[in-house]
Amino acid sequence: MASNIKSKPPAKESPTEPFKRSVASALRAIARKPDLEITYAAERPGLLGGKARLPEPARKLTRAEAAIVRGNADSIALKLACHDAAIHRRGLPEGQQARAVFEAVEQARVESIGARRMTGVAQNITAMLDDRYTRGKFEQVSQRADAPIEEALALMVRERLTGLAPPAAAKNLVELWRPLIEERAGEDLDRLEDIIEDQRQFSDVVHDLLDALEMGEDRSSDNEEDDDEGEEEQKNQESGDDGDAADSDDQQSMSSDDTQMSTEDMPDDAAEAAESPTADMADDSELGDTETPGEPQRPRQHGQNEPRGPDYRAFTMKFDETIAAEDLCEPEELDRLRGYLDKQLSALQGVVARLANRLQRRLMAQQNRSWDFDLEEGILDPARLTRVIIDPMHALSFKWEKDTEFRDTVVTLLLDNSGSMRGRPITVAATCADILARTLERCGVKVEILGFTTRAWKGGQSREHWLGAGKPANPGRLNDLRHIIYKSADAPWRRARKNLGLMMREGLLKENIDGEALDWAHKRLLARPEQRKILMMISDGAPVDDSTLSVNPGNYLERHLRWIIEEIETRSPVELIAIGIGHDVTRYYRRAVTIVDAEELGGAMTEKLAELFAEGNTAAPEPRVRRPRKRVA
Repeated sequence: MASNIKSKPPAKESPTEPFKRSVASALRAIARKPDLEITYAAERPGLLGGKARLPEPARKLTRAEAAIVRGNADSIALKLACHDAAIHRRGLPEGQQARAVFEAVEQARVESIGARRMTGVAQNITAMLDDRYTRGKFEQVSQRADAPIEEALALMVRERLTGLAPPAAAKNLVELWRPLIEERAGEDLDRLEDIIEDQRQFSDVVHDLLDALEMGEDRSSDNEEDDDEGEEEQKNQESGDDGDAADSDDQQSMSSDDTQMSTEDMPDDAAEAAESPTADMADDSELGDTETPGEPQRPRQHGQNEPRGPDYRAFTMKFDETIAAEDLCEPEELDRLRGYLDKQLSALQGVVARLANRLQRRLMAQQNRSWDFDLEEGILDPARLTRVIIDPMHALSFKWEKDTEFRDTVVTLLLDNSGSMRGRPITVAATCADILARTLERCGVKVEILGFTTRAWKGGQSREHWLGAGKPANPGRLNDLRHIIYKSADAPWRRARKNLGLMMREGLLKENIDGEALDWAHKRLLARPEQRKILMMISDGAPVDDSTLSVNPGNYLERHLRWIIEEIETRSPVELIAIGIGHDVTRYYRRAVTIVDAEELGGAMTEKLAELFAEGNTAAPEPRVRRPRKRVA
């Protein structure tokens, strides 16, 4: 008997699916990994846990956009095919700046191998690089202090190996450093082409190049000893002499490290170490070059065997500054920067404003008046006068308005002003903070907007002071802090509005020492008279300061940050929440959310604040206003 049930038509395939399958197949073929898992997401492309992640292509894909996606795929594939993680690990310098150069040049090597062999790969990688440097606004760089030397070196190495000129957007970046690099290390650059296929020899020449650029001192003797031991171990393995179980364990440990190193990011990971904006090839699970090559190597077991109180200190604090935004530049420049901010995000402003209005409606709904009735004193209740008319002996009835808990609240927005926030993220963060401050002010909630960065790259006056003192060991924090007050809690929004334009100022965003910034913002909140205090941290990475990490343990800043967070979350009345932009902050904060795109920041901020106020409203204690007791009959 025939069934009347009609079978469902097959699901319609997305127009980008054939393109995705084609790119994935090419990636597996070049990488020689037929079982490699490949995903597409609106996140930074890279390798994570042995899986390749590529950017989600647009539904209406242009030729240029397709080439960019292919370029990311080819870059990952060549890293898998042409890069030996064990050799790379043994040659990795210890200094943060030297490491950034080493990572960037190695990525340029593997990409150049593919570009020399396949014309299509060369075109795809060129498109990817051009897009990266265009979005990073590198064409606006005009001083060496703002130009990452590792990026310039990587592009010059690529030029030597492939004959391809740097992308137009990165031309200024390269030309700022070319005279110095050519003068000091031009001969070393010329040697690279003949040994491009030999990673070990290539690594040795890169170290010669670092020596010529006066970065070679960062390579310690320990690394050299490790390299020698690695070579002896390899010889023993080749001759079949290595049969001990202990050596087997070492080999397994090395294999584990290699797995971690296979997830190294693309060369623009040097973003935070040298103010590269909106780095695109970053993953937070790698060893040594996570969000940035300038980021400390993270221990695999966070929080274990660490002291509760970190041995954290600053070598000197006399160069630190806490400064109001209006004191950092002239009023005319602030007006111009604010105009630039408004122009950049005129479209996003409408979206965030709608979200803010939704938040305002939620808060206003919670502010509806509620009353206690039948009191002996207070405001006369006219609705109950009829009882007095009916029975003149009946006592008058009074009422009293209850308090709304969140009216007595202050919110601090603490914005990461590090170099990796440069570009779209800092623009979105400034606009969201501006609109939310205005919204909460309408609802009677005070808002403070703070920012944190450093005064200089690579240490500034603090490092000079340390050098002058003879370089004592374990000096602690070696950079000059800059804590910025964009809007104090008591300042009305209309007066502080233009201050947020300062975040658009070229050269402001440098390095980030999150632990001390969080402690500073927390102490400001504790001094406030409001009964409820909320602190929201907005960041896109772990704490990074090259000068500090080059002479202290690799997890020095991160350990301090974790300790400060624990102190606030477990011992403070301040409610702490965090939003990570493209960076998993849930491993630091108990109450946190991670977004993959800066465009989602407005929604995340409004939702988290709405949740907090809703929780405070339902769990609010009894009103604190003293009211007369009811008469007992």
